[in-house]
Amino acid sequence: MSENLHGFIYEKDTDGIVTITMDLDGPVNAMNSQYRDAMLATVTRLQAESDLTGVVLASAKSTFFAGGDLRELSSVPKGEEEAQFRTLEDKIKAPLRGLEKLEVPVVAAINGAALGGGLEICLACNYRIALNSPQVQIGLPEVTLGLLPGGGGVVRSIHLLGLEKALPFLLEGKRLNASEAVEVGYVNELVDDADKLVASAKNWIKANPEAWAQPWDIQGHKIPGGDATSKTVLNILAMATPMTIKKTRGLLPAPERILAVAGDTMTVDFDTALRIESRGFAFLNTTAEAKNIITSGFFQMNSVNGGAARPKGIEPSKVKKVGILGAGMMGQGITFSSAMAGIEVVLKDISLEAAEKGKAYTAKLLDKQIQRGRKTEADKTKVLGLIKATKDYADLQGCDLIIEAVFENIELKNNVTKEAEGYLAEGGIYGSNTSTLPISQLAEASAKPENFIGIHFFSPVDKMPLVEIICGEKTSDETLAKAFDYTRQIRKTAIVVNDSLGFFTSRVFFTYLDEGARLLTEGADPVLIDAMGKQVGMPVGPLTIQDEVSQELTRKAAETHRNMGVLGSKSDCSVGIDVCESMVRDFNRGGRHHGGGFYEYAEDGSKAVWPKLYELYHKPNVSIANQDMKDRILFRQVIESLKCLQEGVLRSVAEGNVGSLLGIGAPTWTGGFIQFVNTYEYNNETGPAAFVSRANELAEQYGARFTPPANVIDKAKDGGTFQ
Repeated sequence: MSENLHGFIYEKDTDGIVTITMDLDGPVNAMNSQYRDAMLATVTRLQAESDLTGVVLASAKSTFFAGGDLRELSSVPKGEEEAQFRTLEDKIKAPLRGLEKLEVPVVAAINGAALGGGLEICLACNYRIALNSPQVQIGLPEVTLGLLPGGGGVVRSIHLLGLEKALPFLLEGKRLNASEAVEVGYVNELVDDADKLVASAKNWIKANPEAWAQPWDIQGHKIPGGDATSKTVLNILAMATPMTIKKTRGLLPAPERILAVAGDTMTVDFDTALRIESRGFAFLNTTAEAKNIITSGFFQMNSVNGGAARPKGIEPSKVKKVGILGAGMMGQGITFSSAMAGIEVVLKDISLEAAEKGKAYTAKLLDKQIQRGRKTEADKTKVLGLIKATKDYADLQGCDLIIEAVFENIELKNNVTKEAEGYLAEGGIYGSNTSTLPISQLAEASAKPENFIGIHFFSPVDKMPLVEIICGEKTSDETLAKAFDYTRQIRKTAIVVNDSLGFFTSRVFFTYLDEGARLLTEGADPVLIDAMGKQVGMPVGPLTIQDEVSQELTRKAAETHRNMGVLGSKSDCSVGIDVCESMVRDFNRGGRHHGGGFYEYAEDGSKAVWPKLYELYHKPNVSIANQDMKDRILFRQVIESLKCLQEGVLRSVAEGNVGSLLGIGAPTWTGGFIQFVNTYEYNNETGPAAFVSRANELAEQYGARFTPPANVIDKAKDGGTFQ
């Protein structure tokens, strides 16, 4: 006979074994208020059983347990750390502690993903049996959300695995499949048949009736690999701290707090360590960094990937055959991503030799995967068999999609459009991989502008997860839906924006380069400029990235925009353009791949500032505060993002945040350039009001480009945030 305890189905068999089947409201089991009530009631009931012989924890969902309720967690305001601590201690950890102190074996029967809080529940069991299935994922991904495992995950992992084995999972949030979890020690046994999972758990209980004490509750227990008195452990902690700070640049508090809790776990008793862990979680959960990462990296990312921007009421589509025009860096990357998704690809260039060279890029990447054991020679043969290299337009016949990936020259793009689009299949669409040129203007060369759309990939295509889809004035909803479906088919994240010079990502990105150039012309040390870019959390400094993009490319883009009559971009990047044009025209410094730019590059990979740069720009007597430099670098991009939202280039806040994170390199801690505004703190203010105050200060000192746009001023006045 079964009983429902707040969503936990409680069923006791004739052998005295109770099976708890978790079936909380909603699509997944999550560590929310219903769970807390259910677990407390269940443990209380188990403690009162007189003839209990064992407990099996199972799930009625396809996912065993999904972890914490992020909506609930992200709503906890600053100042509520003590309440959060008490909730953890009294309503989550106390019941789990009660579960693992039952004097009968407790087994987790893991039928699906057990992540975060799900794994923490499993670790409070004496034995863990998992289904040998791809749907089983094991891990503690809290660090990727700006948090730490707060339900005992840090402490139990260390006591179970030892510090050395546990730290990578705690600091990196790596997810393990079932067999990997067995190898590590998180799972004890695998079962191939889902119908036998609970039965296997019961059989283990019957065979091991005395195996109920957790290792850490047995007298004389020692942490595997040593405790704080071990030289090995001390060395691990000594090395881990600077390595972590180097990686996070001190901008992400979660890894540092995880290390602190791990270090304390090595020196105090088990229950004290659990309390320290709770304090750490309560602190992190109310930080701006955690709220930003959860908002954009989870909720908004899921919304974007779930198709919020895809037109409704249009049947899903799949591309069977795609044509790629241009076998250069971008074309070969798009070819690889398409073929890896099982799509037939026609890679066309002006010569067969150039097209074959582009195809060879896929072979090269597959060879690397074969060397790492991720692919086989048979996989390589199959993928390469999908790619046809050609110099003939006629081979494009019947393509569902053709993507032009030629140089940023409007005349060239117009010519290939006219040559190629006639070979599209009925209902086929045509995309341009342009990074800046207005789609509506490019579509003028098309016979069917309603079927013309921008599909902007990022380099290197095989590694960059974002695609920026740009709708022209005449682009139809059907074309947008097909382009969106294609990007999901090749496993990319797509944001949809409206037409504008530079669209969203390139427009914002070039303000970063421009602000670096402005600091340079004001006399700041080039090394310091790049250091400030990295200190704020950008992947590399603005001068370094300009060298990678190349001054020559920036010069050519500006020339193209002038020729098209579209120089009047709403973002003023004139200083960056002037500097690049001067570098190329006067000094033949076109960038890293043109013999050098702001830096000189040695064969061993090292670099040094081009000495002439100091002579041209450096002013030793000029002093710009480091905080001002960091704020200028960051605010410039944030303000441009807000302008894109205000002007309708961005269709949603979510796409602005996701696009800036995945396509521009916005610092993770910001949650994206628009989310940053929501939690910004300055002079005892928080949110848009604080942002407006600081932006006005920057505008007064450094120029009108920092004047806050009307949309953020409005938010500051009404106390709202960008959602």
